[in-house]
Amino acid sequence: MRQNTLGRGEVGVSELSFGSAGIGNLYTPVEPDQAAAAVDAAWGAGIRYFDTAPHYGLGLAERRVGEALRGRPRGDYTLSTKVGRLLEPLPFADGDDLDNGFAVRATHRRVWDFSADGVRRSIDDSLERLGTDRIDMVYLHDPDDHVAEALAQAYPALERLRAEGVVGAIGAGMNQTGVLTRFLRDTDIDVVLCAGRYTLLDQSALAELLPEAAARGRSVIVGGVFNSGLLADPRPGATYDYAAAPPALLERALRIKSVAERHGVPLRAAAIAYPLRHPAVASVLVGTRSPGEVQDAAEMYGRTVPDALWDELRAEGLLEGDAR
Repeated sequence: MRQNTLGRGEVGVSELSFGSAGIGNLYTPVEPDQAAAAVDAAWGAGIRYFDTAPHYGLGLAERRVGEALRGRPRGDYTLSTKVGRLLEPLPFADGDDLDNGFAVRATHRRVWDFSADGVRRSIDDSLERLGTDRIDMVYLHDPDDHVAEALAQAYPALERLRAEGVVGAIGAGMNQTGVLTRFLRDTDIDVVLCAGRYTLLDQSALAELLPEAAARGRSVIVGGVFNSGLLADPRPGATYDYAAAPPALLERALRIKSVAERHGVPLRAAAIAYPLRHPAVASVLVGTRSPGEVQDAAEMYGRTVPDALWDELRAEGLLEGDAR
């Protein structure tokens, strides 16, 4: 599997990467053996970049990723986590965390904190949960409503940690493009993680974010390439951005699927291949929760997608923008 270096630094990522929200019990429980097997399958497929966050399952995803990778040579993979939400223990574990999307016991509460102290505390906590001595990459996680504090305190703290060699690369991760573009312009981050805004159904990242990244020599990791399900299996009841897909979007996804299949390409393969056409995109982050899902993603990544498919999508008015 192809490996790419982020921005102007030295941190490398595999073009297909492992998102761990699923093994953090996103929506439904995942058994420990299945979570470990999913990471093992990713390793076997050549995936060497693993992303996690305290938010995912109140730390469960970090613990599972760390445990599954513990026997691997530490220099052979890249590990990222995120800051911005601290986990504070609750006196009583009463109920579950499904209101926040995770099928785990509500043992902690999330506290937004983009202060410099909060960044260091979050990284220390993550190191303990991951059971590792270093984290290769750290993102500011969803600073949408905390931009001023993130720019004034959290970002400088990350910049210092990078200068000290505590982390190798720093960035920001969000599901919008405006603030991410601002971080590219106003800071010296290495990478942005953009979820759901550079897909076959939403090319809004092409307007400013991707050109800005390319012009400044920064990298983009693209997440949410299936737009939370619609581009994996477009059918009535499929979800788009974690809600029921509107009929017009479902129809559009079905038309894209028909074009892809006329060229002998599964829609999932086209969804993974599309972002990688842009020179600023270093990796596509796919959330998986089982070995089968990992193996399918790796197979789709390996499929050849002819240029004629993109040409037909443009001709049919189904692709508003393209990198090439």
